Amino acid sequence: MASKELKVFCGNANRELAREIADYLGVAVGDAKVKRFQDGEISIVIEESVRGADVFVIQPTCAPANEHIMELLIMIDALRRASARRITAVMPYYGYARQERKARARDPITAKLMANVITSAGADRVVTMDLHAPAIQGFFDIPVDHLPGVPILAQYFREKEFEQVCVVSPDIGGVTRARSLAERIGAPLAIIDKRRPEPNVSEIMHVIGELEGRTAIMIDDIIDTAGTITQGAKALLERGAKEVYACCTHPVLSGPAIERLKQSVIKEVVVTNTIPVPPDKAIPQIRVLSVAPLLGEAIVRIHEDLSVSKLFS
Repeated sequence: MASKELKVFCGNANRELAREIADYLGVAVGDAKVKRFQDGEISIVIEESVRGADVFVIQPTCAPANEHIMELLIMIDALRRASARRITAVMPYYGYARQERKARARDPITAKLMANVITSAGADRVVTMDLHAPAIQGFFDIPVDHLPGVPILAQYFREKEFEQVCVVSPDIGGVTRARSLAERIGAPLAIIDKRRPEPNVSEIMHVIGELEGRTAIMIDDIIDTAGTITQGAKALLERGAKEVYACCTHPVLSGPAIERLKQSVIKEVVVTNTIPVPPDKAIPQIRVLSVAPLLGEAIVRIHEDLSVSKLFS
C-alpha cells in the first residue's frame, strides 16, 4: 500500500483545514467539484483519476451536519466506483456523536447509524478526533483511528508558564480528558458537579478541588451553546480561582454561544480547527490552534502502514 499514490480530497465542510493538511503532506487537494442541483441535491464530480490510489477524504460533519454528511457519503461512493484502492474518511469532528445511547424509551442511536452508512458507502477506514464517547469506535466494523486533541491544547498551555494552575472538568463524564491535560501540564485536577435537567441546560451543584488563587483551565470535548462553560467559569471565580481559561477540541458554538462567551468571565477560549470558526464568530477571546500537523502525520503513518498510536507515546 505504501507504494500507492496518496491523494487528498475534501468536501465543503472545512476546506481550509484540508489545504493545511495537503500542504503538510506536500500534495495538492484533489480536483473534485462539489455543487448543488437546482432542487438542492448534491452533485460531486471527481476530475482526476484515483484508480489504485490511497485516498483520504477530509470532511468533518459539522453544521450544516446533514449537508456535510451527504457530501462525505457521495464522495466516498464516487471514489469507490472510480476504483480507489483504499478510502479513509478523515472526520476531525464526528457529527451525531452525542446520540450514542438510549437515554429514554424509543430513542435512536444515531451515532451507530452514522457508522453504518459511512461503512456502507465504501469507507475502508475512519480517522477522527475526540469522540464524545470513545465507545463509538466499537460501532464501526472497519478500523478507526481515534486521535486525542489534548496534546495540542497541553502544548499551548505549557507555553503560558502559569505559576499556579488547576485543570477543571466541567462534569463527571469529562474527568478522563481533564486528567490527561492535568498530567501533561503538571497541574492538580478539580471537578464541577452539575446536573442537566434538559438538553443544552445545566446547573452547577458543587466544585470539588483546590482552586484558591489558581488559574483554572476548563476543558471539554465540545463547546456548543457555551452554557456549561460560562456557568462553570463563574462558579470557579466565586470559589476562589484567580482567572479562568476554557478549551475544547470542537468549537460547535451554536445558538447563543458567542454572546455568552462575550459576556462571560473567561479570559480566553482555546479551540482547534476541527470545525471552522467563521468570521462572525471569531471574537477576540477565541484562540484557534491547528490540528493539521497531527492529522497530516496520522495520514502519513496510515499510508505507510506504521503505528498511529506511537504519535502519542
